[in-house]
Amino acid sequence: MLNKVTTKMLIGILLIITVAGCNEKLKEESIEENSELVEHKTKAETHEYYMLRPEVEKAYGYSHAVKIGNSIKISGAVSMDDEGNPTAIDNLEQQMKNCYADLEKILKHYGCTFNDVVVENIFTTNMPEFLKVAGYRAEIYKNQFPTGSWLGVKELAIPEFLIEIEMEVHKAN
Repeated sequence: MLNKVTTKMLIGILLIITVAGCNEKLKEESIEENSELVEHKTKAETHEYYMLRPEVEKAYGYSHAVKIGNSIKISGAVSMDDEGNPTAIDNLEQQMKNCYADLEKILKHYGCTFNDVVVENIFTTNMPEFLKVAGYRAEIYKNQFPTGSWLGVKELAIPEFLIEIEMEVHKAN
């Protein structure tokens, strides 16, 4: 017969073998799950870049938008012509309208509308003036407003720019 010490040792060894076996199975399942996740992530995260004004964007070193899966990140839109010159100088309200006109072109490229916007961040060098004209946004966002921030900044890329609007969009399947 086995004595108490031998019995306890056998039970301990069996527990170790059982736990090790369970851990190995969990590791295998975890590796399989992670492999599927990586495979899915790779397929879903193909980057699609879009340039509204290719020559200007190349000169400044940015893309106006990039789509990754169902998400679209849109760089800050400013009031400029196709050569990159500021427009509507000293008129924040018109600059804001010009920004939204450009943003709408980008949204349409991706088959979206302002209803798909989930984040909108606005940067302005003149917050009091922006607050006076911010009501225009109700013409843009007819169903609901997105999340976001309004930030007063010292300056933007070119001194004549008074406002810059960036967005994040979620395009439903």
